[in-house]
Amino acid sequence: MATQSGESKFLAKVADGISSLSYLPKEKSSLLASTCWDGSVRLHDTKGSNPAVMVHQMESGPLLSLATPNLGSTVATGGLDGSIRLLDIESSTSRLIGRHKILEPKTTGAACSCLQAMGLENESLLVSASWSKKMTLWDIRSASSVFDIDLPGKAFAMDVDPIHQRVVVATSGRRNCFFDIRRGKADLVLDRESSLKFQTRCVNFFPDGTGIALGSVEGRVGIEFLDELGIAAPMKRYAFKCHRVNDTVYPVNCIAFHPRFKSSFVTGGCDGALFIWDGMNKKKLTTISSFPTSISSVAFNWDGTELAIASSYTFEEGDRDHPQDEILVRGVLDSECQPKRK
Repeated sequence: MATQSGESKFLAKVADGISSLSYLPKEKSSLLASTCWDGSVRLHDTKGSNPAVMVHQMESGPLLSLATPNLGSTVATGGLDGSIRLLDIESSTSRLIGRHKILEPKTTGAACSCLQAMGLENESLLVSASWSKKMTLWDIRSASSVFDIDLPGKAFAMDVDPIHQRVVVATSGRRNCFFDIRRGKADLVLDRESSLKFQTRCVNFFPDGTGIALGSVEGRVGIEFLDELGIAAPMKRYAFKCHRVNDTVYPVNCIAFHPRFKSSFVTGGCDGALFIWDGMNKKKLTTISSFPTSISSVAFNWDGTELAIASSYTFEEGDRDHPQDEILVRGVLDSECQPKRK
């Protein structure tokens, strides 16, 4: 049954934290993948009467990241153990693509914290980044690395611009590193300090690749443009406060851009709230009712008529009792997302 606009439909309860959500990339697909700290991949049909399609336990331990390459019915995962694995949905079998390694004994782990599919003509390529300060491009078909490059710090967030074949990685030390991965190698084309003064939780390219939106632990979103790379007219970067209740400040955990209204994006925070913003005109468009606990991940479907939501405690207040972790999908109206003139 299709989800009505403005209504939330329950998809699943999860025993442990939900780390990421992603719709399968096939046009008009209603299949949604999720990864969790219990090491499982779940597949949900957001329009079906029975939304539970499959649950598969990966061999990586807790799963931190997820990608849905446009290569058959597959889901790629990044594990706390540093591994990148590919799950074939039709056969319910998985295989190892590669692994990030710990740099030195007794240091922080090699967790694959970020994973993205390159998309477009590079449908067989995945890019990953880790806590071991490495970014790696992987060839799914040959299960081998194409290149490996050092990062200035731990990778906390990453996104891909398939139009210009660029990757942005937000690292510790408040660095945003931009790589051009054409010609089979990674060229660092821009490395700059974040406009936000606190640690980055999420980073996303505008759909046309002209800028990025950043979310920080200090309840702010920063909008930065890439005029230095010659793909955007000179525009002044800006930031705004959000996800705050009275004097309490909550981290911004996730950002997702609307696939049709290109400057509109949704943010989810540790306050359990969702907001839709117009990034070009600096306006808040919609406030979505709060959920019982943190929003750990969000994803729009292919045409922006659905928003998948992970209501999942992210331990910003330490280990404590919290509401059940859940995955839901909400119908979205065009009027909630369409940019308004100044």
